[in-house]
Amino acid sequence: MRMVIFGLTVTSSWGNGHATLWRGLIGALAPFGWSISFFERDTPYYAGARDLDRLDACNIILYPDWESIRHEAEAAIRQADVVIVTSYCPDAVRASRLANESCRGLKVFYDLDTPVTLARIEQGDYPAYFEPDGLRDFDLILSYTGGPAIDALKGILGVRHVLPLYGHVDPNRHRPASPRSEFAGDLSYLGTYAEDRQAAVERLLVAPAAQLPNRRFIIGGAQYPADFPWSGNIFFVRHLPPADHPAFFSSSRLTLNVTREAMARKGWCPSGRLFEAAACGAAIISDDWAGLDSFFTPGSEILLAHTTGDVVAALGLSDNEIEALGRRARERVLDEHTSAHRAAELDRILNAAASMAGGAMEEAV
Repeated sequence: MRMVIFGLTVTSSWGNGHATLWRGLIGALAPFGWSISFFERDTPYYAGARDLDRLDACNIILYPDWESIRHEAEAAIRQADVVIVTSYCPDAVRASRLANESCRGLKVFYDLDTPVTLARIEQGDYPAYFEPDGLRDFDLILSYTGGPAIDALKGILGVRHVLPLYGHVDPNRHRPASPRSEFAGDLSYLGTYAEDRQAAVERLLVAPAAQLPNRRFIIGGAQYPADFPWSGNIFFVRHLPPADHPAFFSSSRLTLNVTREAMARKGWCPSGRLFEAAACGAAIISDDWAGLDSFFTPGSEILLAHTTGDVVAALGLSDNEIEALGRRARERVLDEHTSAHRAAELDRILNAAASMAGGAMEEAV
């Protein structure tokens, strides 16, 4: 079976969560018999921080502009059983039009940024990755976000078949690792700087650091401004390639998860980073949002932080308590949230969508 994907990036994890998710999913789809081609525009932004140049079971097509690849894309679409266009793909509209003209198989749109999509539409600003007519010409919409967002997508975009396909982690790439001194800390946080996360980062990391001057706090990520409120016990590690993530998560007593504002507001949108940390056996303390308890059990597999005091209290837990928390989180991920689980789910959804018509599809999956 042939699948063609038009996505943001699979070759660079710099400043985005798409690449790591696609790498895990593509690898896990191979045993189901999928042959995959991934079309990625070769943008300078990602080319300058590329951390993958080949991927088993996937033909990666990097191209400078749409016209240079249009004929190859059309040929691939004609032969495909499934064509997937994703949010933030720079040529999503062109790829969607071509799929509608040439695809004989299943046409799928995968919104990996559903909260952002809905927020922009509610403000009257349609995202550049689809036209104002919405997604009506697609056979199926997949959403990285579940819960009420599913009905919102149906209502706003006029589409019938919307199903969640949540984040996941490849446990072969993210697993417990030997600690490294440069990543050592009492509380770590790994994430690209985002203005809409800053207030939570200051409340749940910067403020605890001020109250606990003898504790070590460490931030890893990209795009942090010079005026970030650093202090003497907050240390910074610039953008980490995925290969270093396990060591980063394994080198601190606790790791902090902070959710983008739009994601937290909609709920039911676990970041890939959350699953990655858990797969590495990290003990996680996270901001709270609707649906989180469907992925991890608060108090047993994850700690919740609403205030600075919650973080300070968590750092006061014993090593045995913290280690048990991380162990249970890892067990939950391995049982439910691996790339293999999501690949099996996606394979089932696509086969059902291809063989069923109308409302029977949603009942079947």
